[in-house]
Amino acid sequence: MTETMVRLEAVEKSYGAVHALAPTSLEIARGEFLTLLGPSGSGKTTILNLISGSVAATGGKIWIGGRDVTHLPSNRRELGMVFQNYALMPHMSVFENIGFPLRVRQYSEAEIRKKVHEVLEVIRLEGYANRKPKELSGGQQQRVAIARCLVYNPDLILMDEPLGALDKKLRDQLQLEIRRIHRTLGVTLLYVTHDQSEALVLSDRICLMNSGKVEQIGTPDELYFRPRTVFAADFLGDSNILDVSVVSNGKQAKLTTRSGFQIEGVQTSLSAPVAKVMIRPESLIVAEDGNKEPNTLTGLVEDITLAGGVVDIQVRLDNAETINVRRLTTRDFRATERGRPITLRVQPSDVVVLE
Repeated sequence: MTETMVRLEAVEKSYGAVHALAPTSLEIARGEFLTLLGPSGSGKTTILNLISGSVAATGGKIWIGGRDVTHLPSNRRELGMVFQNYALMPHMSVFENIGFPLRVRQYSEAEIRKKVHEVLEVIRLEGYANRKPKELSGGQQQRVAIARCLVYNPDLILMDEPLGALDKKLRDQLQLEIRRIHRTLGVTLLYVTHDQSEALVLSDRICLMNSGKVEQIGTPDELYFRPRTVFAADFLGDSNILDVSVVSNGKQAKLTTRSGFQIEGVQTSLSAPVAKVMIRPESLIVAEDGNKEPNTLTGLVEDITLAGGVVDIQVRLDNAETINVRRLTTRDFRATERGRPITLRVQPSDVVVLE
Protein backbone atom coordinates (compact mmCIF):
# COMPACT_ATOMS: atom_id res chain seq x y z
CA MET A 1 0.00 0.00 0.00
CA THR A 2 1.36 3.43 -0.97
CA GLU A 3 2.25 5.65 1.98
CA THR A 4 0.61 9.08 2.12
CA MET A 5 3.04 11.99 2.47
CA VAL A 6 0.55 14.90 2.50
CA ARG A 7 -3.10 14.81 3.49
CA LEU A 8 -5.52 17.72 3.53
CA GLU A 9 -8.76 17.16 5.44
CA ALA A 10 -11.47 19.70 4.52
CA VAL A 11 -8.87 22.49 4.51
CA GLU A 12 -10.22 25.92 3.66
CA LYS A 13 -9.03 29.53 3.57
CA SER A 14 -11.02 32.74 3.73
CA TYR A 15 -10.00 36.38 3.85
CA GLY A 16 -13.02 38.00 5.39
CA ALA A 17 -15.90 37.45 2.99
CA VAL A 18 -13.57 36.21 0.23
CA HIS A 19 -13.22 32.40 0.01
CA ALA A 20 -9.79 31.69 -1.51
CA LEU A 21 -10.20 27.94 -1.02
CA ALA A 22 -13.39 25.96 -0.44
CA PRO A 23 -13.14 22.98 1.96
CA THR A 24 -10.69 20.70 0.14
CA SER A 25 -9.49 17.17 0.82
CA LEU A 26 -6.43 15.90 -1.02
CA GLU A 27 -3.76 13.21 -0.64
CA ILE A 28 -0.23 13.11 -2.08
CA ALA A 29 1.64 9.79 -1.99
CA ARG A 30 5.25 9.55 -0.84
CA GLY A 31 7.51 9.98 -3.88
CA GLU A 32 4.71 11.37 -6.04
CA PHE A 33 4.99 14.37 -8.38
CA LEU A 34 1.66 16.21 -8.04
CA THR A 35 1.00 19.42 -9.96
CA LEU A 36 -1.54 22.02 -8.91
CA LEU A 37 -2.74 23.51 -12.21
CA GLY A 38 -5.15 26.33 -12.87
CA PRO A 39 -5.61 29.98 -13.83
CA SER A 40 -4.86 32.93 -11.53
CA GLY A 41 -7.19 32.97 -8.55
CA SER A 42 -8.07 29.28 -8.81
CA GLY A 43 -6.66 28.38 -5.38
CA LYS A 44 -3.51 26.48 -6.37
CA THR A 45 -1.03 28.85 -4.67
CA THR A 46 -3.31 29.05 -1.64
CA ILE A 47 -2.98 25.27 -1.19
CA LEU A 48 0.81 25.53 -1.54
CA ASN A 49 0.97 28.33 1.07
CA LEU A 50 -1.24 26.39 3.48
CA ILE A 51 0.97 23.30 3.22
CA SER A 52 4.14 25.38 3.60
CA GLY A 53 2.76 27.14 6.67
CA SER A 54 3.20 30.64 5.25
CA VAL A 55 -0.54 31.22 5.76
CA ALA A 56 -2.87 29.70 8.35
CA ALA A 57 -5.90 27.63 7.43
CA THR A 58 -9.35 28.92 8.31
CA GLY A 59 -10.50 25.34 8.85
CA GLY A 60 -9.52 21.72 8.39
CA LYS A 61 -6.30 19.78 9.09
CA ILE A 62 -2.98 19.35 7.28
CA TRP A 63 -0.83 16.23 7.71
CA ILE A 64 2.76 15.82 6.44
CA GLY A 65 4.54 12.50 6.89
CA GLY A 66 1.93 11.32 9.37
CA ARG A 67 2.26 14.44 11.57
CA ASP A 68 -0.51 16.96 12.14
CA VAL A 69 1.24 20.19 11.11
CA THR A 70 -1.85 22.40 10.92
CA HIS A 71 -0.57 24.75 13.63
CA LEU A 72 3.18 24.22 13.21
CA PRO A 73 5.37 27.05 11.83
CA SER A 74 7.11 26.58 8.48
CA ASN A 75 10.52 25.84 9.97
CA ARG A 76 9.16 22.79 11.79
CA ARG A 77 7.44 21.20 8.79
CA GLU A 78 10.63 19.74 7.25
CA LEU A 79 9.97 20.84 3.71
CA GLY A 80 11.85 22.70 0.99
CA MET A 81 10.68 25.58 -1.20
CA VAL A 82 11.79 26.59 -4.71
CA PHE A 83 10.60 30.01 -5.89
CA GLN A 84 10.30 31.65 -9.28
CA ASN A 85 12.95 34.27 -8.41
CA TYR A 86 15.55 31.64 -7.22
CA ALA A 87 16.13 33.54 -3.88
CA LEU A 88 19.90 32.87 -4.00
CA MET A 89 22.24 34.95 -1.83
CA PRO A 90 24.35 36.98 -4.31
CA HIS A 91 27.41 37.37 -2.04
CA MET A 92 27.73 33.61 -1.58
CA SER A 93 29.23 31.07 -3.97
CA VAL A 94 27.21 28.17 -5.39
CA PHE A 95 28.79 25.92 -2.75
CA GLU A 96 27.88 28.30 0.08
CA ASN A 97 24.33 28.81 -1.19
CA ILE A 98 23.69 25.07 -1.33
CA GLY A 99 25.42 24.42 1.99
CA PHE A 100 23.59 27.20 3.86
CA PRO A 101 20.63 25.02 5.05
CA LEU A 102 23.16 22.51 6.41
CA ARG A 103 25.04 25.20 8.34
CA VAL A 104 21.77 26.38 9.88
CA ARG A 105 21.18 22.77 10.98
CA GLN A 106 24.73 22.65 12.42
CA TYR A 107 26.16 19.92 10.19
CA SER A 108 29.95 19.42 10.40
CA GLU A 109 32.21 20.87 7.69
CA ALA A 110 33.02 17.38 6.42
CA GLU A 111 29.31 16.51 6.12
CA ILE A 112 28.58 19.80 4.34
CA ARG A 113 31.34 19.22 1.77
CA LYS A 114 30.18 15.65 1.15
CA LYS A 115 26.48 16.49 0.76
CA VAL A 116 27.03 19.61 -1.37
CA HIS A 117 29.30 17.77 -3.81
CA GLU A 118 26.80 14.90 -4.01
CA VAL A 119 23.94 17.20 -4.89
CA LEU A 120 26.09 19.15 -7.38
CA GLU A 121 26.49 15.87 -9.26
CA VAL A 122 22.73 15.34 -9.24
CA ILE A 123 22.10 18.78 -10.80
CA ARG A 124 25.11 18.41 -13.16
CA LEU A 125 26.98 21.50 -11.95
CA GLU A 126 30.06 19.81 -10.46
CA GLY A 127 32.50 22.43 -11.79
CA TYR A 128 30.51 25.47 -10.64
CA ALA A 129 30.96 25.29 -6.86
CA ASN A 130 33.06 28.49 -6.58
CA ARG A 131 31.00 30.68 -8.92
CA LYS A 132 28.68 33.42 -7.73
CA PRO A 133 25.00 33.46 -8.81
CA LYS A 134 25.62 36.39 -11.20
CA GLU A 135 28.07 34.18 -13.13
CA LEU A 136 25.36 31.62 -13.87
CA SER A 137 22.57 31.48 -16.45
CA GLY A 138 18.94 31.58 -15.31
CA GLY A 139 18.60 27.83 -15.73
CA GLN A 140 21.77 27.17 -13.73
CA GLN A 141 20.58 29.45 -10.93
CA GLN A 142 17.29 27.57 -10.76
CA ARG A 143 19.16 24.26 -10.52
CA VAL A 144 21.17 25.67 -7.61
CA ALA A 145 17.90 26.68 -5.93
CA ILE A 146 16.62 23.12 -6.37
CA ALA A 147 19.91 21.72 -5.02
CA ARG A 148 19.61 23.91 -1.92
CA CYS A 149 16.34 22.09 -1.18
CA LEU A 150 17.63 18.62 -1.97
CA VAL A 151 20.78 18.85 0.15
CA TYR A 152 19.11 18.36 3.55
CA ASN A 153 16.69 15.62 2.37
CA PRO A 154 13.35 17.26 3.23
CA ASP A 155 10.22 15.11 3.37
CA LEU A 156 8.57 17.31 0.77
CA ILE A 157 9.61 19.91 -1.83
CA LEU A 158 7.22 22.66 -2.92
CA MET A 159 7.82 24.50 -6.20
CA ASP A 160 5.91 27.71 -6.93
CA GLU A 161 6.02 28.35 -10.71
CA PRO A 162 9.83 27.89 -10.67
CA LEU A 163 10.24 28.17 -14.46
CA GLY A 164 7.97 31.16 -15.04
CA ALA A 165 10.83 33.65 -15.53
CA LEU A 166 12.68 31.59 -18.14
CA ASP A 167 12.39 31.61 -21.93
CA LYS A 168 10.58 28.73 -23.62
CA LYS A 169 13.61 26.75 -24.76
CA LEU A 170 15.29 26.91 -21.36
CA ARG A 171 11.98 26.15 -19.66
CA ASP A 172 11.57 23.01 -21.78
CA GLN A 173 15.11 21.89 -20.91
CA LEU A 174 14.59 22.41 -17.18
CA GLN A 175 11.28 20.55 -17.22
CA LEU A 176 13.20 17.45 -18.31
CA GLU A 177 15.88 18.17 -15.70
CA ILE A 178 13.33 18.45 -12.88
CA ARG A 179 11.66 15.24 -14.00
CA ARG A 180 15.04 13.46 -14.08
CA ILE A 181 15.94 14.69 -10.58
CA HIS A 182 12.56 13.59 -9.23
CA ARG A 183 12.87 10.12 -10.73
CA THR A 184 16.49 9.76 -9.57
CA LEU A 185 15.84 10.72 -5.94
CA GLY A 186 12.19 9.73 -5.52
CA VAL A 187 11.42 12.87 -3.51
CA THR A 188 7.80 13.94 -2.96
CA LEU A 189 7.18 17.04 -5.05
CA LEU A 190 4.25 19.48 -5.12
CA TYR A 191 4.46 21.81 -8.11
CA VAL A 192 2.35 24.89 -8.92
CA THR A 193 1.91 26.16 -12.48
CA HIS A 194 -0.64 27.70 -14.83
CA ASP A 195 1.17 26.17 -17.82
CA GLN A 196 -0.79 23.16 -19.07
CA SER A 197 2.05 21.67 -21.15
CA GLU A 198 4.39 21.88 -18.15
CA ALA A 199 1.86 19.98 -16.03
CA LEU A 200 1.46 17.28 -18.69
CA VAL A 201 5.22 16.77 -19.07
CA LEU A 202 6.15 16.67 -15.39
CA SER A 203 3.34 15.17 -13.37
CA ASP A 204 2.41 11.76 -12.03
CA ARG A 205 -0.98 13.35 -11.29
CA ILE A 206 -2.53 16.74 -11.95
CA CYS A 207 -4.95 18.51 -9.61
CA LEU A 208 -6.87 21.00 -11.75
CA MET A 209 -8.18 23.95 -9.74
CA ASN A 210 -11.07 26.28 -10.61
CA SER A 211 -12.50 29.10 -8.49
CA GLY A 212 -11.08 27.80 -5.23
CA LYS A 213 -12.17 24.20 -5.78
CA VAL A 214 -10.74 20.98 -7.20
CA GLU A 215 -12.22 20.61 -10.69
CA GLN A 216 -10.66 17.23 -11.48
CA ILE A 217 -7.69 15.20 -10.31
CA GLY A 218 -6.02 12.36 -12.18
CA THR A 219 -3.09 11.31 -14.35
CA PRO A 220 -2.12 13.50 -17.32
CA ASP A 221 -3.70 10.89 -19.62
CA GLU A 222 -6.97 10.95 -17.70
CA LEU A 223 -7.28 14.74 -17.71
CA TYR A 224 -6.27 15.10 -21.34
CA PHE A 225 -8.25 12.28 -22.92
CA ARG A 226 -11.15 12.05 -20.46
CA PRO A 227 -11.88 15.47 -18.96
CA ARG A 228 -15.15 15.43 -17.04
CA THR A 229 -16.22 19.07 -17.35
CA VAL A 230 -16.23 21.83 -19.94
CA PHE A 231 -13.68 23.78 -17.88
CA ALA A 232 -11.27 20.82 -17.75
CA ALA A 233 -11.61 20.14 -21.48
CA ASP A 234 -11.11 23.80 -22.36
CA PHE A 235 -8.22 24.54 -19.98
CA LEU A 236 -6.06 21.48 -20.61
CA GLY A 237 -4.97 21.29 -24.24
CA ASP A 238 -6.75 22.54 -27.35
CA SER A 239 -10.24 21.23 -27.88
CA ASN A 240 -13.37 21.49 -29.98
CA ILE A 241 -16.33 21.83 -27.63
CA LEU A 242 -19.60 21.36 -29.48
CA ASP A 243 -23.24 21.63 -28.45
CA VAL A 244 -25.16 18.47 -29.31
CA SER A 245 -28.72 17.23 -29.25
CA VAL A 246 -29.25 13.66 -28.02
CA VAL A 247 -31.05 11.73 -30.76
CA SER A 248 -30.82 8.37 -28.97
CA ASN A 249 -29.25 7.25 -25.71
CA GLY A 250 -27.43 4.19 -24.37
CA LYS A 251 -24.21 2.37 -25.21
CA GLN A 252 -24.57 3.34 -28.88
CA ALA A 253 -25.90 6.85 -28.47
CA LYS A 254 -26.47 9.11 -31.45
CA LEU A 255 -25.70 12.83 -31.14
CA THR A 256 -26.22 15.74 -33.56
CA THR A 257 -24.37 19.06 -33.54
CA ARG A 258 -25.90 22.43 -34.46
CA SER A 259 -24.45 22.12 -37.96
CA GLY A 260 -26.12 18.74 -38.47
CA PHE A 261 -23.00 16.59 -37.95
CA GLN A 262 -24.22 13.22 -36.64
CA ILE A 263 -22.01 11.24 -34.26
CA GLU A 264 -22.98 7.60 -33.75
CA GLY A 265 -21.73 4.92 -31.36
CA VAL A 266 -20.84 7.16 -28.40
CA GLN A 267 -21.10 5.33 -25.08
CA THR A 268 -23.03 7.53 -22.67
CA SER A 269 -26.16 7.64 -20.56
CA LEU A 270 -27.26 11.25 -20.86
CA SER A 271 -30.41 12.23 -19.06
CA ALA A 272 -30.74 15.64 -20.72
CA PRO A 273 -31.83 16.21 -24.35
CA VAL A 274 -28.83 18.48 -24.96
CA ALA A 275 -25.17 18.27 -23.94
CA LYS A 276 -21.64 19.34 -24.82
CA VAL A 277 -18.96 17.09 -26.25
CA MET A 278 -15.21 17.48 -26.72
CA ILE A 279 -13.20 16.35 -29.73
CA ARG A 280 -9.45 17.01 -29.70
CA PRO A 281 -8.18 18.60 -32.96
CA GLU A 282 -5.70 15.76 -33.50
CA SER A 283 -8.52 13.19 -33.25
CA LEU A 284 -10.17 14.45 -36.44
CA ILE A 285 -9.06 12.49 -39.50
CA VAL A 286 -8.96 14.12 -42.95
CA ALA A 287 -10.83 11.70 -45.23
CA GLU A 288 -11.32 11.55 -48.98
CA ASP A 289 -13.95 13.96 -50.29
CA GLY A 290 -17.33 12.33 -50.59
CA ASN A 291 -16.55 9.71 -47.95
CA LYS A 292 -19.86 8.29 -46.70
CA GLU A 293 -18.59 6.35 -43.68
CA PRO A 294 -20.32 6.96 -40.32
CA ASN A 295 -19.24 9.99 -38.32
CA THR A 296 -17.99 12.03 -41.28
CA LEU A 297 -18.69 15.67 -42.02
CA THR A 298 -17.80 18.14 -44.73
CA GLY A 299 -16.92 21.81 -44.34
CA LEU A 300 -14.86 24.55 -45.95
CA VAL A 301 -11.25 25.33 -45.06
CA GLU A 302 -11.32 28.79 -43.51
CA ASP A 303 -7.72 29.17 -42.33
CA ILE A 304 -4.43 27.27 -42.14
CA THR A 305 -1.75 27.94 -39.52
CA LEU A 306 1.74 26.45 -39.52
CA ALA A 307 2.81 25.95 -35.89
CA GLY A 308 6.16 24.22 -36.31
CA GLY A 309 5.65 20.48 -36.18
CA VAL A 310 1.87 20.69 -36.61
CA VAL A 311 -0.58 22.43 -38.92
CA ASP A 312 -3.88 23.77 -37.57
CA ILE A 313 -6.76 23.84 -40.05
CA GLN A 314 -9.87 25.80 -39.16
CA VAL A 315 -12.94 24.36 -40.85
CA ARG A 316 -16.26 26.18 -41.12
CA LEU A 317 -19.36 24.00 -40.97
CA ASP A 318 -22.96 24.89 -41.64
CA ASN A 319 -24.74 27.24 -39.22
CA ALA A 320 -21.47 29.22 -38.72
CA GLU A 321 -20.01 26.47 -36.50
CA THR A 322 -16.23 26.01 -36.73
CA ILE A 323 -14.00 23.12 -35.83
CA ASN A 324 -10.22 22.91 -35.56
CA VAL A 325 -8.18 20.06 -37.07
CA ARG A 326 -4.53 19.34 -36.26
CA ARG A 327 -2.16 17.40 -38.53
CA LEU A 328 1.57 16.73 -38.51
CA THR A 329 3.40 19.17 -40.78
CA THR A 330 4.47 17.90 -44.20
CA ARG A 331 6.07 19.72 -47.12
CA ASP A 332 2.77 19.81 -48.98
CA PHE A 333 0.71 21.17 -46.07
CA ARG A 334 -0.47 24.11 -48.21
CA ALA A 335 -2.17 21.66 -50.58
CA THR A 336 -5.19 22.16 -48.31
CA GLU A 337 -6.23 25.55 -49.71
CA ARG A 338 -8.51 28.09 -48.10
CA GLY A 339 -12.07 27.91 -49.38
CA ARG A 340 -11.92 24.32 -50.61
CA PRO A 341 -14.18 21.55 -49.22
CA ILE A 342 -12.69 19.14 -46.69
CA THR A 343 -14.13 15.90 -45.30
CA LEU A 344 -13.40 14.89 -41.72
CA ARG A 345 -14.02 11.70 -39.75
CA VAL A 346 -13.94 10.96 -36.01
CA GLN A 347 -13.92 7.73 -34.04
CA PRO A 348 -16.74 7.47 -31.45
CA SER A 349 -14.15 6.64 -28.75
CA ASP A 350 -12.58 10.09 -29.32
CA VAL A 351 -15.83 11.90 -28.54
CA VAL A 352 -16.04 12.83 -24.84
CA VAL A 353 -19.37 13.83 -23.32
CA LEU A 354 -18.87 16.59 -20.73
CA GLU A 355 -20.70 17.41 -17.54
